[in-house]
Amino acid sequence: MDLSGIDLTTEVVRSERLVLRPFTTDDVEAVFAGCQDPEVQRWINIPVPYTREHAHSYVAEEAPAERLAGTGTDLAVEADGVVVGSTGVHRIGQHPMGPEIGYWIAPAGRGKGYAAELTHALAEWALGLGAHRVYLVADVRNAGSQQVARRAGFAQEGVLRSYLAYRDGSRGDAALFSRLPGD
Repeated sequence: MDLSGIDLTTEVVRSERLVLRPFTTDDVEAVFAGCQDPEVQRWINIPVPYTREHAHSYVAEEAPAERLAGTGTDLAVEADGVVVGSTGVHRIGQHPMGPEIGYWIAPAGRGKGYAAELTHALAEWALGLGAHRVYLVADVRNAGSQQVARRAGFAQEGVLRSYLAYRDGSRGDAALFSRLPGD
């Protein structure tokens, strides 16, 4: 992926209905509220309980640090001026499978196709910058995220056994999806 000429600290990706932009401290409450959702907590490896301090650290420190290092783009998902989730392209230049796309959508933003739209937009962005492939993983029990991957044009490649680390110390399998240039 060629990031020359791209400033990840300010890079914005747009789709038909969404603006995928760097977080600001104004987004702390939206991140905090979204991370209270049991489904977000079930599928995303975040601290539970998730506090405002966690949200502030993510928005003000962790997300900007990843962008500044050039290894990823944690982004707010904005629809009609409202933050409805979080997404990003991660592991840029760090993994032989290419960059990884991840996301969560708050309850108020679900059922509108936002997850598939943002996943498709980020894949197009990364592939357009020369990524040889992009991938995402979804817990094998998470049928919704697997459907999102398919709607975004990703093909399932297989299952990564014991790939996911759960909070209780156990491990689980993940479905592996990818998109290649031309898919």
